[in-house]
Amino acid sequence: MSLIKVVDIAFVRFQAPDLDRMRSFLEDFGLRCFDADGRLFAAGSDGSPFAHVTQIGSPAFQGLGFRAETLADLERLAQSEGEAIQRADTPGGGYRVRLTDPDGFEVDVVAGQEWETASPLDPDVPFNTAAERRRLRTAVRVRSGPSQVRRLGHAVLMVSDFGRSERWYKDRFGLITSDRVEIEPGSPIGAFLRCNRGELPTDHHTLFLAQAPQGPGFNHAAFEVGGFDDLMAGHSYLKSRQHSPAWGVGRHVLGSQIFDYWKDPWGHELEHWTDGDLLTVDDAPGVVGLEELLGTQWGSPHPLQDNQN
Repeated sequence: MSLIKVVDIAFVRFQAPDLDRMRSFLEDFGLRCFDADGRLFAAGSDGSPFAHVTQIGSPAFQGLGFRAETLADLERLAQSEGEAIQRADTPGGGYRVRLTDPDGFEVDVVAGQEWETASPLDPDVPFNTAAERRRLRTAVRVRSGPSQVRRLGHAVLMVSDFGRSERWYKDRFGLITSDRVEIEPGSPIGAFLRCNRGELPTDHHTLFLAQAPQGPGFNHAAFEVGGFDDLMAGHSYLKSRQHSPAWGVGRHVLGSQIFDYWKDPWGHELEHWTDGDLLTVDDAPGVVGLEELLGTQWGSPHPLQDNQN
């Protein structure tokens, strides 16, 4: 049994040598940026205090945060890990416990933050298909500009020992497996892990861990946007602003998201996604191979696959 059950990912943390340059990218990506205590924070429209934070320094990924449901969860985690509960020195306040995972990534668990009222998204436009005509006598007019980022949905970490890291995250945070990745039967190298919210549907994955030859590191963080047209409008805008594309547009096999990946000015990848799978505790884990991991249902092939062709 795990110590606690986190309810979602909260934020990702970075260092960069130029906060103005990072701000320009993040605002073009669709996040709302603001400064506090010498750091650059960025938020979506869901009302959470922030989803991305950057401090001055050499380019680096520093860590990520999860959201606990109650302060009692933080107390239980802190007592078990021999760590102190600290007042959070970040927007939204609240409290945090900071841990270090087996590969040295800092993992904050936060509770008691103050949220703002969520901002409304543009209304959905009915979609006409060959089977169903829902939009009548009305033209489609897609808003131009950055995507409307709603929230941070997941992060992907490369680890040095998958089995060790999987146990560490599951034992502390109650994450459960959606899909396990195996090169050969019985030899997993990665897994898509989701929050255990019982009967409440939750994202197919909140954290993906994968063992890679290059060793531990940050792979990407993924942000949910308003919808398909919104994702494509953001794609066009980022392209017009001459940012660096990484992969997309396409639809994943695992998780089913429509995706679009871009690189920040220092090469860290951020993903726009929409229309992902939602699962409950009753959904059994799958077992998949590299083909499903890297594959798409349509769209751009994964760069690793593209390089092999």
